[in-house]
Amino acid sequence: MKKILKNFQREIKVYQLVLKDERTPRWSKRLLTVAIGYAVSPIDIIPDFIPILGYLDDLIILPFLIWIAVRMIPKKVIEDCRHQVKPLQ
Repeated sequence: MKKILKNFQREIKVYQLVLKDERTPRWSKRLLTVAIGYAVSPIDIIPDFIPILGYLDDLIILPFLIWIAVRMIPKKVIEDCRHQVKPLQ
């Protein structure tokens, strides 16, 4: 579990650098911004108080937006940003 958490923290740092990189396409930056906004917004497509379905939209929409955004980013940009982030121990 600790390893998963450390990898997750490292990836967050990598994608922070990706967002700041000028080679990152605008649409990727916009999609990531929408995903972050949706995650922190109190407004959901399906309200969270509805059992199971309330969290299901978060588990589907957020990863989908992030997946699309990351696919549009050139691999070279992601590789360069990964090299800038030190491996977590």
